[in-house]
Amino acid sequence: MIDPATSLAFSAFENKGVFALLLGSGMSRASQIPTGWEIILDLTRRVGALEEAGEPTDWAEWYRNRFGKEPNYSDLLDMLSHSPDERRAILHRYIEPSVEDIAEGRKVPTRAHRAIAKLIRDGFIRVIITTNFDRLLENALRDEGVEPTFIKSDDDLAGAVPLIHSRCNIIKIHGDYLDTRIRNTEEELQGYSVAMNQLLDRVLDDHGLIVCGWSADWDHALRAVIERIQNRRYPLFWASRGVPSQVAQDLITHRRGVTVSIADADSFFERLQQKVEVQTSLNQANPRSIELMVASAKRYVAKSEFRVQLHDLVDEEARRLKTLLGDARLGVNDPWSPDNFRQMVVLYESGAEPLIKIFSALGRWGTGSELPLVTDILKHFGKHRALGGLTVYINLRTYPAVLLLYAYGIGALKAGRFENLFRWLSTPIEMENRGELEAAVASLFLWFWAGGDNDYWKHIEGYERRKTPLSDHLLEIMSQMLADLALDKDEFDLLFERFELYASLANGTLTTTKEGLGEELSGPAPHNYARIPLGRIGWNSQTQRVLFAELATPEVQHRLLEVGFGNGDKEFLEMIGTSLTRLAGRMHW
Repeated sequence: MIDPATSLAFSAFENKGVFALLLGSGMSRASQIPTGWEIILDLTRRVGALEEAGEPTDWAEWYRNRFGKEPNYSDLLDMLSHSPDERRAILHRYIEPSVEDIAEGRKVPTRAHRAIAKLIRDGFIRVIITTNFDRLLENALRDEGVEPTFIKSDDDLAGAVPLIHSRCNIIKIHGDYLDTRIRNTEEELQGYSVAMNQLLDRVLDDHGLIVCGWSADWDHALRAVIERIQNRRYPLFWASRGVPSQVAQDLITHRRGVTVSIADADSFFERLQQKVEVQTSLNQANPRSIELMVASAKRYVAKSEFRVQLHDLVDEEARRLKTLLGDARLGVNDPWSPDNFRQMVVLYESGAEPLIKIFSALGRWGTGSELPLVTDILKHFGKHRALGGLTVYINLRTYPAVLLLYAYGIGALKAGRFENLFRWLSTPIEMENRGELEAAVASLFLWFWAGGDNDYWKHIEGYERRKTPLSDHLLEIMSQMLADLALDKDEFDLLFERFELYASLANGTLTTTKEGLGEELSGPAPHNYARIPLGRIGWNSQTQRVLFAELATPEVQHRLLEVGFGNGDKEFLEMIGTSLTRLAGRMHW
């Protein structure tokens, strides 16, 4: 059977905005914020200390014996303070993080809060019911640019915007920590006001429910609301670290719900958000519309009278890709994790796919007149901008340019357009962080690309032990998107590796000199070769034999030399080939 967590992610994606969250104290415990009852007990202890009560084993029982009633949040604050400012000061100590707390990650939004905030930002969740009175979720939401609507009392209900018109609604059924009407005692939890009951009935009748961090054992009124709802339009998913209590299990059975076993709230909500995000990224442009764009590009590039239409077609897709780069899910300040890296790679690839296919078609069927158009776009997406943030994510922002470099180049190579291929690989890319220009093949190709560190690309699933994970992954992506360039997989693999070999030759031409390379080659083994990037061919002996033998033929050498490879110098070109052969020998070990 399908994993319940996967089923939930699928349901949340397909039914956008249908699920509400019910979050209990288990959500905030990870940030070391005490529950309402824990605060009451600590306040009771402090009152007892003032009255020299000693150290009773049960402070709640001491309070009942001393005052003849249950310990109450508001009464305790009144005993310990004399003004609203004093009360706030007492509460801040429990809820608001100090400098030390922030430094050690206490009393701040957890990974779960931040994952939920992203689900809300993207419209998948719109209503949250919570028994917590802290503001961790609100803080996480504001970091995502979302200002929620709060409902914590009947006063708020009277002036609240209707749920359907609000982007996010947080219903704090036990109140807010700065409101002394907070509900905590068993008596207080027996029932809600008529207005609050009506709101909860409406929410639970209209929404599915995702429960996390709530035991159901003490909140009698909320339990009653769930039990009286007869609607079964949308399911209930109950996230539980262990076996749910009998009370919780009765509710799950009553709602025909599904139990989701979790390790903790952080990993549960992070995985849910990522699974939903993956489905979003896979929800690409309609394949038929992409096919139509590619067909149009082929028709436009063939005739000069269609140059305006071709420009408009390509420019529109470039603008769409540019918009994607502003997506908050591609933020350079997100914390490092392999999952974040993988999700970003998928988003860049799915967003760039229409332009990748168009570039491949222009490379295959172009005449050279399209080069100014495609090089301008490559320069834009390949520009290395000076940004602040996590280096790996900053470098990944030029990944669409890497994909475009391969797409047009492979198409041009398939057509035998060697001159356009070399001009394409030589496209000058601005390095804003260094104030200089570099050829595309020097700034966007394999490990010369700032984002091409193999250690990162080994985080792609199934590539952990690969010698050339980036090259291998690019082959996989290109073989899927550009399958029409070859009759079968073996033919495409050879075309791909031939492109990478010619890109290596262009790199050697543009980043070394004949004199400098001569010194490298005359050095002692095993490092008597230049640092020129080499892809899969470095270890793939089958294609290595074919392509290196092909490179040694006079016909191929002549074609390469006449368009600029090796600067037109046969000896220099052969020296680059020798260097690559030696490097391949090292990679094959």
